[in-house]
Amino acid sequence: MSGGRGNGDKHGEHGREDHAHEEHGHEDHEHGHGGHSHGAAISADTDQRYLALALVLILGYMAAEVAAGFAAHSLALISDAGHMLTDAASLVLALVAMRLAARPAAGRLTYGFKRAEILSAQANGITLLVLVGIFVYEAVGRLISPPAVDGALVTVVALAGIVVNGAAALLISRANRTSLNVEGAFQHILNDAWAFAATAVSGVVVMTTGFARADAIASLVVAVLMLRAGLSLVRASWRIFLEAAPEGLDPASVRGALLADKEVESVHDLHIWTITSGFPALSAHVLVKGGGDCHQVRGRLEDVLHGTYGINHTTLQVDHAAESLLAIGPVGSGGAVDHRGHEHDPAAGDCHGHS
Repeated sequence: MSGGRGNGDKHGEHGREDHAHEEHGHEDHEHGHGGHSHGAAISADTDQRYLALALVLILGYMAAEVAAGFAAHSLALISDAGHMLTDAASLVLALVAMRLAARPAAGRLTYGFKRAEILSAQANGITLLVLVGIFVYEAVGRLISPPAVDGALVTVVALAGIVVNGAAALLISRANRTSLNVEGAFQHILNDAWAFAATAVSGVVVMTTGFARADAIASLVVAVLMLRAGLSLVRASWRIFLEAAPEGLDPASVRGALLADKEVESVHDLHIWTITSGFPALSAHVLVKGGGDCHQVRGRLEDVLHGTYGINHTTLQVDHAAESLLAIGPVGSGGAVDHRGHEHDPAAGDCHGHS
């Protein structure tokens, strides 16, 4: 009995050493691809500066537009100001999320705060959808009973708003838009620019024809733009929280690429998800044909995943398709014997459960 336990302990120690070797190889492989760092390639200082400048522009003009909206009795201007408030909120959330995402992983947060930016994007999307309901309700009321609107003031303020939002959008476009967080802020600003255009048209219509309902119609146009942007952000963030495969990555195609390796017999438990923007991850159980080198196969598969699909964070459990069965007792030089009578040296290496 004691001999059996010694054999098992020795095998267990070897398994742990071999596993450590695999982990080291995995790390070296990743660093071999140009020192890859997980997550979107964000230059935090540069991006935060762009977003902060855009925030100053938005806040300054929003205050002026609220005053102008009440003076002109224009729901379209007030709607635009409300949209600008969400623009400002989205920029603040983006800046906070950037700082959180830059914190290193520690304790139970093994990925750190990488998904803080996804929470920010989702909050931006939900805020837009809430404002859509408010503005639609107000616009319908003004369609039924339109107030007198100062068309000239609406037109001037809206045209100035296009310039301000255009400048803010240009600043944000220089940041890293592969981040869903930054893209969410950019979509806020861009949609607001289009909303100002609709408001300017309504101002011209009111000024030239006296058709006061044009202001409410412009507000509905703004609401439609906000609805589109809000749904897009919420859908994208939910895909990440539900750990769906990233957009543009077909799991069936990835599985086929792994199976294309001549020494791979089957691929099981394939999972592809996104940790945060620009940070796709994959795990799978791969069975290698008898006689195949698990280490070499895993390296080739990681090259395919990196080069073809841009997936750098991978966890591949690679095993032989035909598991060896250990007999009781040593044979010959001290190796164990499998069911085919072949001797195995415990120091030669095996591949079970590596990731």
